[in-house]
Amino acid sequence: MKSTIRNKYILTVAVMAVLTSGCKKDFLTVEPPDKISSELVWKDGALAQAFVTDIYAGFNDGGFSEQMLSSVSDESLFTHPNRGIDLINSSTINPSTLGWVDDTWRYLKMYNRIRSCNMTIERLSGTDNGLTDQGLKDRLLGEAHFMRAYFYHQLLRYYGGVPLVTNVYALTDDFKIKRSSYKECTDFIVKDCEDAQRLLSGKSMEKGRSSVLAALALKSRVLIYAASDLHTKAGLSSLEIGAQAANPAVLPLLAYEDDNQPQRWKAAQDAAKAVMDAGTGYKLGLSAPATAEEGRLNYKSIAMGGGSKAPGIDAAAASELILARYFIDRSDMRFGRANGPNGYRNWAGNTPIGLLVDDYEMADGSKFSWANPAQKSNPYQNRDPRFYATVLYDGSGWKPRDKVVGNVDPANQIQTGEYDLLVDGKLSTYKGLDTRSGPIESWNGSWTGYYTQKFTDPDPNIVDASMPQFVPWPFFRYTEAVMNYIEASIELNQLGEAINWLNKIRFRSGMPAVTATDQAGLRTAYRHERRIEMVYEEQRYHDARRWLIGKATLGRKTDYIKVTGKFKPGKTLATTYHYDPTIYDYTYTPTVETAQENRIWLDKIYFRPFSRDEMNKNTSLVQNPGY
Repeated sequence: MKSTIRNKYILTVAVMAVLTSGCKKDFLTVEPPDKISSELVWKDGALAQAFVTDIYAGFNDGGFSEQMLSSVSDESLFTHPNRGIDLINSSTINPSTLGWVDDTWRYLKMYNRIRSCNMTIERLSGTDNGLTDQGLKDRLLGEAHFMRAYFYHQLLRYYGGVPLVTNVYALTDDFKIKRSSYKECTDFIVKDCEDAQRLLSGKSMEKGRSSVLAALALKSRVLIYAASDLHTKAGLSSLEIGAQAANPAVLPLLAYEDDNQPQRWKAAQDAAKAVMDAGTGYKLGLSAPATAEEGRLNYKSIAMGGGSKAPGIDAAAASELILARYFIDRSDMRFGRANGPNGYRNWAGNTPIGLLVDDYEMADGSKFSWANPAQKSNPYQNRDPRFYATVLYDGSGWKPRDKVVGNVDPANQIQTGEYDLLVDGKLSTYKGLDTRSGPIESWNGSWTGYYTQKFTDPDPNIVDASMPQFVPWPFFRYTEAVMNYIEASIELNQLGEAINWLNKIRFRSGMPAVTATDQAGLRTAYRHERRIEMVYEEQRYHDARRWLIGKATLGRKTDYIKVTGKFKPGKTLATTYHYDPTIYDYTYTPTVETAQENRIWLDKIYFRPFSRDEMNKNTSLVQNPGY
């Protein structure tokens, strides 16, 4: 069996000192036994491969950190304050106070990774190396081009145009370099993707490494961003920062100055179709909706990516993955522990907010509404099947709790409310096990009344609080490319194509066909579908920005659900609490939450600021508008 990329990280330990170990030799020089000369790295295939493998450590998004991008969007709320996420959500970040910055888009970290890519490309592109295996050289070069493209795309979508560095700087070089335009950066990334595609063509790649399909997927994403309204002169001018953004020194750094947006939509459509033609995806050939249970399992199986042994989970759904990072190191952050219910001794890191839950449609495709008395009285019935594979809500079944905290919940149900209960013959109010007033790690309880479960392995044998799961994290999956194709087709007014593929995604999840037929209606339907299908996949933060809907979506106050259970007339319960609508009348009250976070949107947040340190180090940098 082929090993995955993480198995090889151990090979890189001895290579980490490579850049500092080179020296002149004379007859007294002895090679240190614990270091490897930088010259030897590029003369030995295994060492060169280990060097390139280490660069993959820059792929650390999503489920590998407790803090997630979902909590700086309208998907979730970060449970633990004072980590910098609240500063982003209140629009108070500035060059001196950056708020939360993850290493996967941290300015200095990305350029360190880019430097490693540049070094690989420099050393393997010429003759200044001792590698004779041309196939290996091409593969490593292809991987380096892909990773450089990925790291630049991370910088581009957070900051706009950035300095394009293509060589390995020496200490004597001038480090003052101007930001390249948004167009130049996009073109550069696309060129790197095409080089990677050419060099990796015909190569058999291990799971977790770059590939032709990954290069096509990255190209598709970069071009769909480039076509979006945020990166047009008109789009930027419509914002509160429009006057500053229109400055001739700033505008090209953030947007195209031409009127060729339709051409960019066509390029994005072609790039997405190339991915679709080269890949397979998972169950996108249905001509009618799957059943609700099939839809739930289809969606949960995709999230598991072949990494779960739970009943009903289809390992074949791994065909959705184009590029993923795999949990095979027991020291990795465990998604279930970081985000699961506190009543299971987990941390509740990023909990769904009501704004997200309310956006899940009813099973018949109609909108959910709290104004509908029947829906308000039972809000978690007959919803989009993906809801039941994504959110843990009051009364939903989950794993055996007795494996963690003892036999306090034989029903194994999420408890996020407060309920009537007879204790010693007296009517009492019982606080649910998964609340912030419950008896188990209350400080880790959800503020919102919900928990996420999309990427948590449902295998009942895995105790999230103490055991790792082996679920891969998706950087690119096939459905994203399909979504890109749908979006470009709508903007090009090719509505039949858009409807066809939009329905394929919905049918797989057990949802009916869309009813919209005009361009505006389909645009709305598509954006809803992308929000639901790609939730927690690091998409919404960027989508809301590139669509210029930040204020209307991400700027909303967060809300939570207050759940109460009162005894029905003549009914009581004196044993351990469990959800039971034959005994209880449950009420659900949506409540706006501002104590934990008070979200305020200012248009400067469409882009991140360059830090004061970086501005001081490189006086050629131009700061983003609003900062």
